[in-house]
Amino acid sequence: MRLMIAGGGGFRVPLVYRALCAGPFAGLVRELVLYDVDPARLAAINAVLASFAGQAAGAALPPVRATTSLAEALDGTDLVFAAIRPGGTAGRTADERVALALGLLGQETTGAGGISYALRSIPRMLDLAAQMRRHCPDAWLLNFTNPAGMVTEALVPVLGRRVVGICDSASGLVHRAARAAGVDLPEGRLDGVGYYGLNHLGWLYRLEAGGRDVLPGLLADADALAGFEEGRLFPQPFLADLGALPNEYLYYYYETERALAGIRSSATTRGESIDRQQTELYPRLAAAGPEAFRLWDDARRSREEGYLAEARPAGERRDETDLAGGGYERVALAVMRALSGGGPAELILNTPNTASDAGTGEGTGAGTGAGDAAAIPGLPADAVVEVPCRVTPEGVVPLRQERPAPAQLDLLRRVKDVERLVVKATSRDPGTTGPGRREAALAAFAAHPLVGSGDLAGQLLAGYEAAFPELGRLWSAGT
Repeated sequence: MRLMIAGGGGFRVPLVYRALCAGPFAGLVRELVLYDVDPARLAAINAVLASFAGQAAGAALPPVRATTSLAEALDGTDLVFAAIRPGGTAGRTADERVALALGLLGQETTGAGGISYALRSIPRMLDLAAQMRRHCPDAWLLNFTNPAGMVTEALVPVLGRRVVGICDSASGLVHRAARAAGVDLPEGRLDGVGYYGLNHLGWLYRLEAGGRDVLPGLLADADALAGFEEGRLFPQPFLADLGALPNEYLYYYYETERALAGIRSSATTRGESIDRQQTELYPRLAAAGPEAFRLWDDARRSREEGYLAEARPAGERRDETDLAGGGYERVALAVMRALSGGGPAELILNTPNTASDAGTGEGTGAGTGAGDAAAIPGLPADAVVEVPCRVTPEGVVPLRQERPAPAQLDLLRRVKDVERLVVKATSRDPGTTGPGRREAALAAFAAHPLVGSGDLAGQLLAGYEAAFPELGRLWSAGT
C-alpha cells in the first residue's frame, strides 16, 4: 500500500516509520509519503527518518518522499494517516490558558480546550477529506487528529465508513489491566473484553479469562491496581463501587478539582512545555545528521514521562508499565494491515455506532442474533463511538456492548450532544449560516459538563476568538 501521512512533520511520525521497518508491519507499505504545510518541520522529521535508516541495517526500509504539495501527496494513495495540529503547539497553549484564566480545566482534548481545538481542526480536516474525494476517492482515512472522536464524526458525512478514528488510550488501558489481572490477550483479539465510550471518555467494564469475568477481582485488589496508571488515578473503593475501570481522561471528570490544582501548581502548562521543547528541538534535528534519531528518541521519552503529570505526585515519573500498551502507531498499522488483507483484527476504534450482531451482546456475553443495532445501546446509531471493532478488507464493524450504567450513559449523552454542536458549528451545509455556527459553538461550551455555564461560555468563546482570528472568518462564511 502507498501510505500518506498528513502532518508529516509531526513529532510522532518516526514511531510510524520505525514500526514499518521491522516486526509484524515490515513490508506493509511500498512507499511512505510525508505531507506538511511547514517545510522546516518536514525537513527535521525527514532527517530523523534518515538517521534511523542509517542505523537499521537489514531492516525492510520503505522509501520515503516528503512534499508540501497536497495534490502530489494524495495522488495514487491507498491510505491516509492524518495527525494535524492547526495553530501548532502555540495554539494548544492558548487552548489551555484561556480556560485556566476563567478557573476552568485547561486541557488539550477535554472540556473547553478540546472544543476550541476541534473548532480549528475540523475545517482543515474537511478540506483534506474533500481533496481525498478528488485525488484518491477509494482511499481510507485513519484519523489521529484530535479531538479524534469529534473530528471523525465531522468526517463521516464526507467519507462514510472509509474514515476511522484512532487513539491508543483505550487499548493501552485494556492491555495494562489485562497484564495486572494475569490475562493473556492475543494480538489482534479482544475476546472477553467489554469497553464502551467516546474518545477520551470510556470504561472497561468486563475482562474475561477462561469464560470468567476477572475485572471485579482486579477492582478489589488495591495492590494490583497500584501497579498501573489507571488503577492509581482513582481511589480503590471508588473503582470497586463503579464496577469498571475508567479511561485515564475521566480523571478530569471524576477528579476535576485535583486535576485543576495539579495544572495550576506547575510553572507551565503541558502545551507550553511541549512548545518550548519543540521550538528548541526541531532546528537541532534538522542539523544533527546521524544523531538526529537519538535526539528525537530522548525527547520522545521525556515527553511521554510528562504525560498526565497533574495526576501524579510531584517528581513521580511514568514507569515502563504505564508507557506500554501498543502506541497509536501500532493500532493504526494493525488497522491498515487488516484492511489490506493481512488477516482480521479486533481493535478499539472510533466509528459510527451501527453494530454487528457478532459482538458481545447486551449483558449476555454473546451475540443476540438481533441483527444490526447500536454498538452502545442508548446512543444514536449514527453517532461516532469508541468500542471494540472487527476489521477486515470489507471495513470496520463495531461490536455490540452492554448498555452503560445510568450515570455513565448520561455523561456519554451530554458529551455527545456537545460534540454534535461543535460539528454543527463547523458545518459546511449551505443551510447553516455563519451566525448559526457561532450560536452552536456557544451552546457547545455552555453544555459541556466541565463548563456548565452560559456566562462562562460567552467568555470562553470571546477569549478563543481573540486568540484565533480564523474563528471569526468561520462565523462570517456563508453569510
